[in-house]
Amino acid sequence: MQLGFVSAILPELNLEQVLEFAARERFACVEIVCWPVGKAERKFAGVTHIDVDDLSVTRATEIRALCASRQVAISGLGYYPNPLDPDLQAARRAVAHLQKVIRAAARLGLTQVNTFVGRDHTRTVDENWPRFLKTWRPLVALAEDHGVRIGIENCPMSFSRDEWPGGKNLATSPAIWRRMFADIPSAHFGLNFDPSHFVLQFMEWEGALREFKGKLFHLHAKDMNIQRQRLNEVGIFAFPGQWHLPRIPGFGDINWAAFMGLLTELGYTGPVCIEVEDETFGKTLPDRQRALCVARNVLQPYFA
Repeated sequence: MQLGFVSAILPELNLEQVLEFAARERFACVEIVCWPVGKAERKFAGVTHIDVDDLSVTRATEIRALCASRQVAISGLGYYPNPLDPDLQAARRAVAHLQKVIRAAARLGLTQVNTFVGRDHTRTVDENWPRFLKTWRPLVALAEDHGVRIGIENCPMSFSRDEWPGGKNLATSPAIWRRMFADIPSAHFGLNFDPSHFVLQFMEWEGALREFKGKLFHLHAKDMNIQRQRLNEVGIFAFPGQWHLPRIPGFGDINWAAFMGLLTELGYTGPVCIEVEDETFGKTLPDRQRALCVARNVLQPYFA
């Protein structure tokens, strides 16, 4: 396994600076986020450390040389929009950019892209399904053609009023994964698994990891604290933002020794990238860098 982080938490830095920080702090890899250049559509989005709209062969060669010189690998390219947005123009833009990210990964010599399936949050899973298949069968075919695997993160994306009630990502549970992988049976279509989203949904992750071990392409390391006293006040049907707190690994409810032990048992050998959404460390760049370093110290013993 390789320990890394998701670059979205360092928006002030350019790609070279991100890689320099990763090298200095002994990270083996970084998931590089590749949003379209411009204004962020939501928190933790809109960061562009590689502009796939302008990725020439020359620039791709420069990026590969930069990674080699810093001895830091790119674990994959990340772009997390809503390809099934009820706003069809927004959905088309998301799909078009995701296609560019897939092609950019191949140009960079990478084999991994991470994203969301998306969802029309006003419709049920069954009502979303025909559109999911229409959108994702061509995307997976494109990935296959370019030798790229797509890892779907399991975040519900159901934290605020605009995401209520269904959330903006279908692929949140084993029941849906079974159906998803049965209907699009491709070796290039799998998971970018984040255990904190199971904690949020009051689900156990061990059985899911065992069942889908062959679909574990990439992992995010983020912790989660369920604030029980607050939950007792507002109830589980309130927006999750009222009763949960994202934390860095080691500061929430996840038993990381058990989690990492299971990954080792299952033979997982891919990236584990720390994702920081923990504002208890502060919001400045030094605060967020410190959060990454503290999380690294928690997880590093499992990578020795």
